[in-house]
Amino acid sequence: MSPEKNSKEIKKKFRFEPWQITAAVLVLYDAVAVNLSYFAALLLRFDLRFSSIPRAYLSSFLRFAPFYSIICVIIFSAFKLYSMVWEYAGYYELSHSALACLVTTVMHSLLIMPFIYYGYGRMRMPFSYYVFGALFQFALILGARLAQRALVVMKNSSSAAGGPRIMLVGAGSAGQAILRDIQTSDRVSGKVACIIDDDPNKKGRFIEGIQIVGDRNDIIYFCKKYHIDKIYVALPSLSHEELSHVLDICKETGCELKNLPAIYQLVNGELSVSQMKNVDVVDLLGRDPVKVDMSEIFEYIKGKRILVTGGGGSIGSELARQIAKHSPELLLIYDVYENNAYDIQQELKRAYPDLNLAVEIGSVRDSRRMNDLFAKYKPDIVYHAAAHKHVPLMEDSPNEAIKNNVFGTYKTAYAAMMNGVQRFVLISTDKAVNPTNIMGASKRICEMIIQAFDQKIKENKECEIPVLQTHMEDKESGDEPFVIPGQDNLGHRHAQTEFVAVRFGNVLGSNGSVIPLFKKQIETTRVVTVTHKDIIRYFMTIPEAVSLVLEAGTYAKGGEIFVLDMGEPVKIDTLARNLIKLSGLRPDIDVKIEYTGLRPGEKLYEEKLMSEEGMKTTPNKLIHIGNPIPFDNDVFLAKLSVLLKAAFDNSDDIRDLVMDIVDTYHPANN
Repeated sequence: MSPEKNSKEIKKKFRFEPWQITAAVLVLYDAVAVNLSYFAALLLRFDLRFSSIPRAYLSSFLRFAPFYSIICVIIFSAFKLYSMVWEYAGYYELSHSALACLVTTVMHSLLIMPFIYYGYGRMRMPFSYYVFGALFQFALILGARLAQRALVVMKNSSSAAGGPRIMLVGAGSAGQAILRDIQTSDRVSGKVACIIDDDPNKKGRFIEGIQIVGDRNDIIYFCKKYHIDKIYVALPSLSHEELSHVLDICKETGCELKNLPAIYQLVNGELSVSQMKNVDVVDLLGRDPVKVDMSEIFEYIKGKRILVTGGGGSIGSELARQIAKHSPELLLIYDVYENNAYDIQQELKRAYPDLNLAVEIGSVRDSRRMNDLFAKYKPDIVYHAAAHKHVPLMEDSPNEAIKNNVFGTYKTAYAAMMNGVQRFVLISTDKAVNPTNIMGASKRICEMIIQAFDQKIKENKECEIPVLQTHMEDKESGDEPFVIPGQDNLGHRHAQTEFVAVRFGNVLGSNGSVIPLFKKQIETTRVVTVTHKDIIRYFMTIPEAVSLVLEAGTYAKGGEIFVLDMGEPVKIDTLARNLIKLSGLRPDIDVKIEYTGLRPGEKLYEEKLMSEEGMKTTPNKLIHIGNPIPFDNDVFLAKLSVLLKAAFDNSDDIRDLVMDIVDTYHPANN
């Protein structure tokens, strides 16, 4: 090693960090301050006249001072007073400083006595010496450290003078932590002008020098009075319904709005402005999220081989994320669109490097591919999320809706049954209830398929389920549809697969959801299109939908249709206006709202259950089970054979055939 390189490494090794230099200065300061405190107490005892201090007291004090300096530095180091970040000092730092000073005071009282006894017999220091010495020491020790915090606050206050003015909603522990972070952090621009809290006992009082001016009903008034630019809502323990009410008021101000998401952020006590998020329309739905017992799901999924069809889509990919957390033996993602499949594959590889993950590309309409897939991977559980879901597009291509939704489900379900899958969970929709569009009707047929399969299996008549397999390549070559007689496949084995469906409403943020569309329209054209002023929909978040699907897998006994209680429906017009306000704009002024009329197959409202189905409860009170509507399975399965041929022939009469199968289907004439 060259001398020059060696010299550089030595310099680097012995280079002090800024905080270490500050700590060294504090050590020297403390060594002087602790003795200066007790000398001041001694001087105060004798009316501030140095000449009046008895020689015995002064001599004992001076001989003890060097030892006391060393003792204090050691004790202060033990209490970490030299390694704390005093720029952000709070209760922890204050309490440790007080405790350290108390210990050194006791040590001083006990150890100075031998010095007096040794030199002057049975004398003792005046009582006031100990009392005022301890007080002066605490003031000097803590004062020097809090001065660092005061300098930071003053610096940030001066730099924030020209920045945005902030209203803080919430004067609890979370609000105080956010306020402290704003005042002490140079990463946050802006100044808190006032605080809002519903506790009447706090009104008019101050936190960190900022006044609590009123409650939630005063938000709009004080926003105008203090010229507020931003509102930070720090109410993590508030119920979703109450929080929604507060946010409803805040969005009327037109200020930029941020919210501290959930109470779990308080666990480690380290809150900061960076943990706050922009308020989304999800926060305004006014109901608590669905709570699911994840321990049951974990026990059910752990060690299982699981297939997710449509695994690259919004629901399928979230299913994959949640399943990956619960230690499956294998997670198999199957999707026809390779870009989405690739994205979720790379995400899961990064997040769960030990996960046994397989990704396959293909269509659920390809029966040969599905049979090969099941034979190769032998999944225990199937979550069938693959489907065409866009209502207007399916109205224009009804045969594709039937091919993909109905017969994609049929072929996947048949392959699952033939290969010993334990449970098959179909992702359905509230549009399957009294459908007015071909997409909803196709999903209702999917529900009937899983009910028919489940009933046949319970009756040990699974051999009567026909194999409906048609390949377009065979059709184009003039061959007859490819058919395998079902009776020869199962032999003497009885299938054990349990088939269930999960039905829910519109999923916020999913592909095709109105939320991304509205946001894009607000950002670009400043014109938001709503189909009808009175149209309403049930909404839920993607994690809620996936939690329901996973919990259905644990509750299922076969044949059920699980339904989430999604609370009250939301007007799409209200949703659009809330999004505009959350963007800091004004509906009908900054952003125009156009009513375009109902789209083909669309209805004003959605239903969760058909009246004939009724309701059963589950251990989760927000999840219900619909009683299956009886229908003739044999007639239904026979009609599917006719529907299959018509769909692959691209028949113009496909809607009539669907109406013959789904008697609740009445196409909307929009």
